[in-house]
Amino acid sequence: MIEMQPINIRSFRKKVRLKKSSFRRFLTKLEKKAPRGIEQLTARLEKEVWGEVDCLSCANCCKTMTPTFTPGDIKRISAHFGQTTDEFKQKWLYKERGTGDWMNKKEPCQFLNLSDNKCSIYEIRPADCAGFPHLPKKMKDYAHVHKQNVEYCPATYRIVEKMMMAVK
Repeated sequence: MIEMQPINIRSFRKKVRLKKSSFRRFLTKLEKKAPRGIEQLTARLEKEVWGEVDCLSCANCCKTMTPTFTPGDIKRISAHFGQTTDEFKQKWLYKERGTGDWMNKKEPCQFLNLSDNKCSIYEIRPADCAGFPHLPKKMKDYAHVHKQNVEYCPATYRIVEKMMMAVK
C-alpha cells in the first residue's frame, strides 16, 4: 500500500491532462459492459484509495465545483444560519437554467475554510458533498459521474487508474 501523501494540485492536473482520454474510454467501456466482479473490485480499491488520498490537503472539489442543493439541504442549512430558505437562496445560490438545480453562486465554496480546507458546515453539508466522489456507488451506473470527477478528484483519478490496471 502507498503511504498517504498531500495532494499537489499542479501535478494532479498535469497527470489528468495526460490520461483523461484513456480514462474516459475505459469508463465508457465500463458503462457498456462491466466485467464480472467489478463491484467487489471497486470496494477493495476504494479502501486502498482512501489510505492514499488526503482530501484535506486537496479540497479541489470545494474549490472548483459546486454541489447541487436539494430542498432538504436548503431547509437544513438555512435553519442553521437562522435564515428563511428564500434568504439563504438569495444570498448564496442561483437556479441553473436548464435543470432548475440550486447551485453555489461562487467558487470556491463559501463554506470552505481556505486556511485548513475544512468545511464550516461539515455536519449539515449538502447531500451531494457528503456523497462525493461517489466511489462506493455501482461503478457501471456512476461511470458517467466518474468521467467528470476524474478531472477534479484525486481519489476518483486513483480508483480509475487502479481499476484500469486490475481489469487489463
